[in-house]
Amino acid sequence: MKKKLVLGAAMAVAACIVLAWGAAPILTAQALIKAAKARDVARIEQLVDFPALRASMKDELNAELITRMRRDPRIQDNNLGGLAMMLAPSLLEGAVDTVVTPQGVAMMVTTAEAPDPTRPDPPEPDDARDSSDIHQAWGYRSLNAFAVTLTDRDQPDQRLALILERRGLFAWKLAAVDLTLAD
Repeated sequence: MKKKLVLGAAMAVAACIVLAWGAAPILTAQALIKAAKARDVARIEQLVDFPALRASMKDELNAELITRMRRDPRIQDNNLGGLAMMLAPSLLEGAVDTVVTPQGVAMMVTTAEAPDPTRPDPPEPDDARDSSDIHQAWGYRSLNAFAVTLTDRDQPDQRLALILERRGLFAWKLAAVDLTLAD
């Protein structure tokens, strides 16, 4: 009888640990969304790895920019097209550093749009915008990566995935974005 009680208690503890381990990114994502809607800068700073997020945003936007430039015949036919392709990433890098801020993260979460690095000041999240217009899809990408895919119901073809990465056993932080989601 005592062995069954100890075994049952051990199984209950193990089940609680597994449940907490699996639910941790969901709780972090919910906290991030709540902080973004409340414009709680201090809480957003706790939940985001800004150096990793900036690096991810630079990679995503550089890839998108290069793809667009390669498709643009005006750039391909122009002798300065190669120079533009070389200079664009460095210009984009500085712009990303200025827009990936707690306010920029709040804007991403509440509008399902990546910050526009061509605008010097990121817009504040719109108070008039109905947050129910943003559809959220949640799911693990791997054991250490969890994605919250945000889609504006008015623009269903434009999606933004916020990637949370594991930092320890139960801690997660927003560390990347995915702008190139396939349909």
